[in-house]
Amino acid sequence: MNPYVIFTDSACDIVPETLAQWGVRCQSLTVRFDHIDKDFADGEMPVTEFYQNMRDGHIAKTSAVNAESFRTLFTVELEKGNDILYLGFSSGLSTTSVQAEVAASELREQYPDRKIITVDTLAASAGFGMLVYLAVEKKNAGATIEEVEAYIRDLIPRQCHFFTVDDLVYLKRGGRVSPAVALVGGMLSIKPVMHVDDEGHLIKIGTVRGRKKSLEELANKFAELALDPEDVIFISHGDCMDDVNLLCDMLKARGAKEVKIITYVGTVIGAHSGPGTMALFFLGKNR
Repeated sequence: MNPYVIFTDSACDIVPETLAQWGVRCQSLTVRFDHIDKDFADGEMPVTEFYQNMRDGHIAKTSAVNAESFRTLFTVELEKGNDILYLGFSSGLSTTSVQAEVAASELREQYPDRKIITVDTLAASAGFGMLVYLAVEKKNAGATIEEVEAYIRDLIPRQCHFFTVDDLVYLKRGGRVSPAVALVGGMLSIKPVMHVDDEGHLIKIGTVRGRKKSLEELANKFAELALDPEDVIFISHGDCMDDVNLLCDMLKARGAKEVKIITYVGTVIGAHSGPGTMALFFLGKNR
């Protein structure tokens, strides 16, 4: 059995330093602002600066990873004699996972003695990051590449993503809500409650009035769906740490253990959701 390396991409919103500690290789998506003539790798621009640019009214656009970038990255490890397990950003939101499989298909012919497995996690942000974390934990416990793959595929249908945004203008830019809904929502402080569905798409499941109510809805979804309140919980946020603390208190009141990882919503996801995004991730009865 060959040794194997876990790969991912930057839409997992786990910082590079942590991924390096976990032994995970990462390929970065890119982002570009309308007022800066440069593509930034996800995380290259400090995240607080990125969100300030958005607050100042600048528009960010993102790009998926192409197959050639994956071929280059994968080949380095294949040449070392390693097998590859890639866990990728939801195909319902990006073509990144598809491009990884294109590269993998070509490389399987060139390296017939190596295993190259790609998994579309149907997940995003730190929900995706949680699956990477759990894969690393399983690998460190001695699981084979096939065992880790099967484990993650079993978890995907139970990976809960619930989130809300503070300003509908960013979802309007991405076509997620209409201009009229964004205008009225802003005037009335209407906040959407959203999740990622079984096909990895972003879906609105309700609306509430007021920021605190939207955070309570996230906590209520945890209380409703969590299989074990002491299981791992991840939170990601769009530069709004005070609201993170409030959500953590709400979760604790509903029996949750300490949140395992709190991370920023990175620049690629944040370009579509905006500052003030709050997202909660846990394993549940279903998505």
